[in-house]
Amino acid sequence: MTTRPVTDALRVDTDRRAIRSRWHSQRFIVARITAPTAEAATTRPPVNLAFVLDRSGSMTGEKLRLAAQAVEAGIGRLQPTDRFSVIWYDGDVDVLVPGTFADPDARRRAIELLRGVRPGGSTNLSGGWLAGCEQVATRLLDVGVNRALVLTDGLANNGITDGDELARHAAELQRRGVTTSTFGVGDQFDEVLLQGMATAGGGNFHDIADATRIPDQIGIEVGEALEVVARDVELRLTLPDDVRVECLGTFPVRRVPGGAVVLVGDLVSGQSVEVTLRVSFPLGQVGATVPAIVALVDRDGVFGDAHGRIAWEYASDVVNDTQPRDRAVDRVVATMFAARARAAAVRHNREGDYARAREVLEATARRIRSYAGEDAILRRIADELAGEVETFRAAMPERARKVAFAQSNYRLASRDASGAAMRQR
Repeated sequence: MTTRPVTDALRVDTDRRAIRSRWHSQRFIVARITAPTAEAATTRPPVNLAFVLDRSGSMTGEKLRLAAQAVEAGIGRLQPTDRFSVIWYDGDVDVLVPGTFADPDARRRAIELLRGVRPGGSTNLSGGWLAGCEQVATRLLDVGVNRALVLTDGLANNGITDGDELARHAAELQRRGVTTSTFGVGDQFDEVLLQGMATAGGGNFHDIADATRIPDQIGIEVGEALEVVARDVELRLTLPDDVRVECLGTFPVRRVPGGAVVLVGDLVSGQSVEVTLRVSFPLGQVGATVPAIVALVDRDGVFGDAHGRIAWEYASDVVNDTQPRDRAVDRVVATMFAARARAAAVRHNREGDYARAREVLEATARRIRSYAGEDAILRRIADELAGEVETFRAAMPERARKVAFAQSNYRLASRDASGAAMRQR
């Protein structure tokens, strides 16, 4: 697989250029990244995938059968130069297929073993996941994709069960070169835990409402692994040390001397990603400028010297109050704040704090309206958010909570409504 030369890989915009001299202004950056498209060729970078699947008692029947079918289909798409492993877990962990090249004999043996798996007991998610990561790490690819795909339909009740601790392990594994994607099936899994693992682990979270969607969702993830064109993508911001940067989405930000680094992760052929950042400024002198360089880098140099420049200027209150706004940036920012509000409202609804859920939605809608003016799109975003207040006013059905959480997080991760990568049109 070859890639076309990068063109228009990065566009960087800000909502406003003036900042206040006597107040700690906040401004927003939207960095739009477009990955190159891959052309079919005789070779592509190999993949090293661990399929880590729940076989606890709740997976009995159709879910277990469809999970096995999904793995069969996934390994059927691999080439002999790719590697794979299969791990099943309940209270115990079974490395069904240790890491191996995906040659015809290995695929055939794996399929035979998959068809003999039977459901077990409890859910040692951490044990299964770490065993899968170990299989990937023992034959880590210098060039290619190294990833564990973890599926469950229940709550982790054996091994490590704390979501924060699992996220820390996922982040460390990601730094060592092993990424993690997660799949939650049905209504009983912990979406916050799975999403946290995927975000920290540089992978993707998938909500699967119906077991019949297991093959499709695993198929999306395997397909994207086979189409990665840029690995370990980062946005590197060069800024004064007293300027703070926060990502409104799910991309982790690491502070470094002279700026910040936003970890975007692997990008697939033609993928479009919006990274939305909030920038907070110190006080300053009228007329002074704050320059920033936003550079797009990746492990293999696919993006070359793609970068953008922005400069803000300290100005009087009058200038700040009357300056023009970039409405395209405003709309992206409003959409991100709306997604964050919905995710927070889901959490408050689950906790039974319905007043707080309502308050979050209403406050965010008011904030968007405060600068929407006559912009129809901004007004619609605010109206839709306010219109959802009644939904969160009482205990929501579990499936409704999971849908709201997943859709919010897909938006915050710059993915489409199915959880797949957005592609350039």
